[in-house]
Amino acid sequence: MPHLTVKHFPKSLTPDQRAELAAALTAAVQKAFACDEGVVSIALHPVDPDLWDEQVYRPEITDRRDALIKTPDY
Repeated sequence: MPHLTVKHFPKSLTPDQRAELAAALTAAVQKAFACDEGVVSIALHPVDPDLWDEQVYRPEITDRRDALIKTPDY
C-alpha cells in the first residue's frame, strides 16, 4: 500500500525517464500518505488512443468523478 497505476497513450520511456517518473511519484505518495518508499508500487499501463474513451475516460473519469482529485480539461 499504496499502489498507483498510470494509464497513458503509448509512449516509450527511456530507463532514465522511467526512473525519474517513479522517483517523483513515489516521493509525492510518501509525503501524502506518510509511508515508507518500500511500500509504494507503480505500474504503467499504455492504452491505445482509440480505446481511451471506452477503457479509461468513461469508466474511470466520468463515472467516478467523486473519486477524482484532479479532473482533465477535455
